[in-house]
Amino acid sequence: MTRKSYISNLYPVFTPPPSDKQRPAFIRYSMQRAAEKDVARSELLYIIQPTDPKTGDLRPRFRRLNEHRARALRAIVPALLYHFNIASGLVMASVEQLADECGLSTLSEAGNKSITRASRLITDFMEPMGLVVCEKVWDKLMASYIPKLITLTPLFFMLFGVSPEKLESAQNQQMGWINKGLLEKGEPSITLIEARRRAKEQHIKRAFEHRKSRYAINKQRKLARRIAKLDEQTAKQDILHKLVKRYSLLELGSLGSEGLRKQVDIEYYRLRKIASTPPPDIPVH
Repeated sequence: MTRKSYISNLYPVFTPPPSDKQRPAFIRYSMQRAAEKDVARSELLYIIQPTDPKTGDLRPRFRRLNEHRARALRAIVPALLYHFNIASGLVMASVEQLADECGLSTLSEAGNKSITRASRLITDFMEPMGLVVCEKVWDKLMASYIPKLITLTPLFFMLFGVSPEKLESAQNQQMGWINKGLLEKGEPSITLIEARRRAKEQHIKRAFEHRKSRYAINKQRKLARRIAKLDEQTAKQDILHKLVKRYSLLELGSLGSEGLRKQVDIEYYRLRKIASTPPPDIPVH
């Protein structure tokens, strides 16, 4: 099998999400600079010595990026910039969202999404090169990690000729606007460290909410698929048992046998409809 035959979307391109909000001037400027330069062939990539993010040990230098990974990098750089929070340095989007917006995610025939192409680009290349720093946060509810927290480093901006000084100046200006808004509300000003903490907290909260929403929908779809495989009588009997457990004795008494039968029918046809319709698009964060 040739590489061409198993790479999905040979020409990925970043498509910004629908939004009526204009990005800050520094982000627009950085995106323009990145568009004018071939970031995948930047001389920096031939100079930087990669390091292991976990141990700090030096890694062998990367060879020239193959064209498929180069195209993925060209697509994801403007996506990272678009979602960049200037004050905190965080990218306010998950790897899944970035992959979707860049055309780097794929769906199998079974409906399973893969974001490997974007994820590996970030963790296997961009992070060892020092262009980004990734942090994982444990989700106790799901007993798994939430999407990575991605921070852009000054080296990332140097890929397309934006100096650390210009980045620092933009951060200071952003902090000025943030504190001006806080003072107008009668709140005390904050430091850059506090701004980063708040942005991180906001990003994690959004990720948790998204995860819970997706978990609830997936749980419903799993139940719906199971019910759809049963004959109507068995399915309704199953639903009846669940409703009896859900309602209190007082509620069951007020419903009566006819009311309970009606609730079973409503739930049965609702689940049948869920089983027969494609999953909804859940916004990723």
